[in-house]
Amino acid sequence: MIISSAPPTPELQVVDTPDELRTQRQAERAFAEVVKVMEPLAERECRNRTRGMNCDFRILVDTRRGQPPNAFQTLDKEAKNQPVIVFNSALIADARNVDELAFVMGHEAAHHIQGHIQRQRLNAQVGAELFSEIAATLSGGNSEAVEIGGRIGQSVGARSFSKEFELEADELGTILTARAGYDPVVGAQFFNRIPDPGNRFLGTHPPNAQRIALVRRTAAGL
Repeated sequence: MIISSAPPTPELQVVDTPDELRTQRQAERAFAEVVKVMEPLAERECRNRTRGMNCDFRILVDTRRGQPPNAFQTLDKEAKNQPVIVFNSALIADARNVDELAFVMGHEAAHHIQGHIQRQRLNAQVGAELFSEIAATLSGGNSEAVEIGGRIGQSVGARSFSKEFELEADELGTILTARAGYDPVVGAQFFNRIPDPGNRFLGTHPPNAQRIALVRRTAAGL
């Protein structure tokens, strides 16, 4: 998930959230607080909701300069698929309060708990196989066409359910954020400051308005 600053879209205005983290020191302290609270909760929820999954979260900070605000979840294959959540310094500095940091962390933890990386890889594999077969049929088995078809299918397969994965992570991330004692509706205010991807075909993220509405509904039902 990429978080980047942009002028707020009028229809996405929810609440004018004050910037409570005005200095780098305040932002770093807030991030450390959120990690201390969210990491054990995410690990507990992971163990409760999954079987045989590595739930030992590792949270890192990318301190490289000049990067746009960003956070993502990945797996460390050399550490038995240990889940790794990475925030970069730009995102931590861009956050306005602990609720935003907690929501982003809950969202990224939810990606792992729901097995999205594994599911995305499977979708990519299925897409590659399907498009390779189609290319082979249409080209009479031309190896170059089959290879190109496989690459296209892999990309289409990987993107085919990415919007659904983001919404699933928003929903569970809302629950995790609330259980940790933070306000997910306030946390979701960062959607007002990122570019709206709209509803593009094979886009990787759903419209921001849809995500905000989902967070509100989920939080209201807790």
